Amino acid sequence: MRIVAVALLALAFAAPAAADEKPVQLKQAAGLDKVETNCGGCHSLDYVLMNSPFPTAAVWDAEVTKMIKAFGAPIDASDAKIIADYLKANYGS
Repeated sequence: MRIVAVALLALAFAAPAAADEKPVQLKQAAGLDKVETNCGGCHSLDYVLMNSPFPTAAVWDAEVTKMIKAFGAPIDASDAKIIADYLKANYGS
């Protein structure tokens, strides 16, 4: 019973905070659909915006590879190339 009460209390405080969040708007360009589907399925797309001042093309390639090989993201090779190309073209340094 105590666990249920704590969970409900936590939910009550979390709901107002989440209500003010706006969805992340990435740049409209070729490949955005693949990024939203594949990347946004596992984590917030905020990561793209937070990290965008730093990655070079090589870093974005490494990030996409890491998501697939280290974290097991189910992204096929053709989508991985599209995603990397989108990130490099729109959020690379």
